[in-house]
Amino acid sequence: MTSMFRTVMGPDFDQLHPELRRRFSVGLESGEACTGRGVMERIWHGPTFVKPFLALGATRNILVPQAARNVPFKIENVPYTDTYGRETVSFVRTFDLPGRPRRFDAQMVLSPKGDRILDYLGTHQHLASELHFRAEADGSLLIRSGEHRFREGPVDVRVPELVGATAEVRESYDDRTGRFRVRVRVVNRYFGPLFGYQGSFQASYTDIRGCGVRPGLRPVREESRA
Repeated sequence: MTSMFRTVMGPDFDQLHPELRRRFSVGLESGEACTGRGVMERIWHGPTFVKPFLALGATRNILVPQAARNVPFKIENVPYTDTYGRETVSFVRTFDLPGRPRRFDAQMVLSPKGDRILDYLGTHQHLASELHFRAEADGSLLIRSGEHRFREGPVDVRVPELVGATAEVRESYDDRTGRFRVRVRVVNRYFGPLFGYQGSFQASYTDIRGCGVRPGLRPVREESRA
């Protein structure tokens, strides 16, 4: 078994910066979890009408409804086996915003065909997105979302483009500062940019056999449909 990220990227994985290769090698085989701590230089959102939707998503730890600058944050990438026996890697981001912290939760699993990553969002995994990974010429990583699905009980529908959005994540490593840099943009085809953030962080690694998965990191509900 190798990391799910190497599996979906194939030889392209080796084109990543060495620090990115290590960070995206977290998994049950490596036995490592990665915790990033840093500062989001900017968290932004689009037009005013977007804010109620961000606020609604925030009730399930999806997206962040507040705009702010220089926000301390943490990202926890911890591998574990979910209820359905699938290797899962958490991407739980905590933003220390004024007034109250906000979380943006995601749990990633390998698709049944092994050709893409499935990104389950929020505390109850009602939203699922396909993710596609690509190494850029400078060794950075580009992640783009594909189809989004909404799942609740017997309901399993594709999110239409009118209300859906495309997420683009760019992550790189700055050798000069010894920090990872990340930029996220969520854009709707019709309404333009909706939400995003950019900043930098330093990473540390721990042995999951010793630390395990801390309480509250896993979602309240896990979705079985891939």
